[in-house]
Amino acid sequence: MQVKKTQASLGRLSDMDIRLLQVFKSVVECGGMSAAELELNIGTSTVSRHVKDLETRLGLRLCRRGRAGFALTPEGEQIYQETLRLLAGVDAFRSRVDEIHQRMGGELHLAVFDKTASNPAAQIGQAIALFKDMAPAVSLHLHVAPLNAIERGVLDGQFQAGVIPGHRSSGALSYQVLFSETMYLYCGSTHALYGSSPDQEPASWEALRKHAFAGLGYHSPNMELTQTVGLIRQATGYDQESIATLILSGQFLGFLPDHYAQSFVRERRMRALRPAVFQYSCDFFSIVRTSPERSRVTNLLQACLLQAHQA
Repeated sequence: MQVKKTQASLGRLSDMDIRLLQVFKSVVECGGMSAAELELNIGTSTVSRHVKDLETRLGLRLCRRGRAGFALTPEGEQIYQETLRLLAGVDAFRSRVDEIHQRMGGELHLAVFDKTASNPAAQIGQAIALFKDMAPAVSLHLHVAPLNAIERGVLDGQFQAGVIPGHRSSGALSYQVLFSETMYLYCGSTHALYGSSPDQEPASWEALRKHAFAGLGYHSPNMELTQTVGLIRQATGYDQESIATLILSGQFLGFLPDHYAQSFVRERRMRALRPAVFQYSCDFFSIVRTSPERSRVTNLLQACLLQAHQA
């Protein structure tokens, strides 16, 4: 059934509208009606009915569903982005009400860059433990996302705080350094360089340019370095897992955090090339918005992150 577009004004949002938008958000993030069933704890037919009700309420076709799978329409993508902003504002309102009552409640969303848990310098788990001891009533949501998605999410209110590698500075964000990690250049066990002797390995950044390189496809310390030394990216990944997979193919060289690559090295599936030469370090920062004024819950989490890493 196609939903006819109308020019009618939406009017006031009701509690039911908010509920329908929450269902729609879950459907999008789960990738379909059936997948959202477990997340929402309601039947697929009910999920489908809620989405249809929302389409009727808005006068827009939000998604396509059928044998080809679930997909957002262009209008659905716009409504999803606006839904994120609206629900983030609702959560912020609830947090402010809790503050007026001098209690720590509501929800808090923290987003971290991938593969930080294996870094012995990262004490995010300890920070969460400190936070929950001081604010047990807060419902904490932990997300893993690409660097640019974390920045964007903190700026638009989807996340209250993030942990990212430092690569550029924004006046709309506040940064606190937490820990650092070292990145080495790796090749897979089937790569031509894997069994080479030290004198056969490339000895300079210039010599590396003849080898296929896999790098991250967004602004990051990885991209900054490769542009500075002139490496040509012949394969692109969007998280550390994808870079590791490209390295393991034996077709590409790539940088990985030393703590994450350790298990592959132990299993002799990859090794570092001239680690004294081909390496770089990057600091990780906690980020929060500079304005509007942050909630007490967000400030508490920021303080716990600093305390855990200073210890």
